[in-house]
Amino acid sequence: MPKLRNSVKIKQVLSALEQFAPLPLQESWDNAGLQIGLTEAEVSGALLCLDVTEKVIDEAIAKGCNLVVSHHPLLFRGLKQVSDANDVQRTVRKAIKADICVISMHTNMDNAKGGVNFKIAERLGAKCHTEGKGHTDFTDNTDVKVPMVVAELPEAMEARAFIELVKERFGVKCAHCNELLQRPIRKVAICGGAGDFMLDEAIAKGADAFITGEMHYHQYFGHEQQIQICVIGHYESEQFTTEIFQDIIHQACPGVRTEIAATNTNPIIYV
Repeated sequence: MPKLRNSVKIKQVLSALEQFAPLPLQESWDNAGLQIGLTEAEVSGALLCLDVTEKVIDEAIAKGCNLVVSHHPLLFRGLKQVSDANDVQRTVRKAIKADICVISMHTNMDNAKGGVNFKIAERLGAKCHTEGKGHTDFTDNTDVKVPMVVAELPEAMEARAFIELVKERFGVKCAHCNELLQRPIRKVAICGGAGDFMLDEAIAKGADAFITGEMHYHQYFGHEQQIQICVIGHYESEQFTTEIFQDIIHQACPGVRTEIAATNTNPIIYV
């Protein structure tokens, strides 16, 4: 007789994700957690993504996944109607009609030990100075926010080589940088997504370089030869967050099939 598969409910996956990145870690303006659906259903498969769009829901349907786990919340601002007036409303309707549950782990995952910034450091081969759990350890995460990590490269690099390394590891064709630093880079501050609010903190911690996804124009001024700014794009900086979701689910709920979404939801193109 074939071996029976252990039944795992959506609420068990949700619990594991929230144990790793507790909801109290999210910022006050955020809306992480359960977005759509009933959590008593058994998981047929989990599609992991950065953003939830109509095409992502279509992919979930095609792959037989009744759960979508995203980084960015689908429901960020309140809805006053659910029609076909915009992309969010259409996506909500499509998910409900297909009985697909949507969970989002946003700034709670940004601020969690072992979360987004730790994953960026890992992709660079850099060791974090900030004490935190590896991304496969989802137990007993504290309520202390870690909005930025400071990591050390295996060896010092000149600025251009460092930028080329970042571009290669994150698959970007170009990076927004200030004047190239004339001293070696070893200590790197990291804040994925829209992280320019952490630039002053990166400087205060003595980082040689600062990596983030977005930064306002005027913040590039005044830091020549102080710190190497390297901005690689919001989507690009957070694209590997799906690997964190996958590790958490595989460890906590090993019977659940996971799929990293093939749909590229980055709204920005380079021409």
